[in-house]
Amino acid sequence: QVHLVESGGGLVQAGGSLRLSCAASRRSISVYAMGWFRQAPGSEREIVAAISRNAQSTFLADSVKGRFTISRDNPVNTIYLQMTNLKSEDTAIYYCAAAWATLPDTYSTRHTEYNSWGQGTQVTVSS
Repeated sequence: QVHLVESGGGLVQAGGSLRLSCAASRRSISVYAMGWFRQAPGSEREIVAAISRNAQSTFLADSVKGRFTISRDNPVNTIYLQMTNLKSEDTAIYYCAAAWATLPDTYSTRHTEYNSWGQGTQVTVSS
């Protein structure tokens, strides 16, 4: 099973930017659709972004559309979440995840369909 490790979180002021990375090992991410999820205190885990195996299809939650971008670099086995114009509502633990046995040009927005998860990285936005 693929092993995932997130990095790049931290404390930023509202309006700032962060770039999260998720490095994979043990398996190639080229065979996985990938996603970013987040969980804020008192809230359920929610989908933030998703990307298909070949990067031809992407998804962004309405709450982050126009501010966040998901991308992947299969040769270096890494996916990214570029976050701009951060808001206090973005404060959460961010997780990357891999969905096994998906079609090349599809993705999933349901957390139950993801097979592997990273440990999470904390993003805190101050106002």
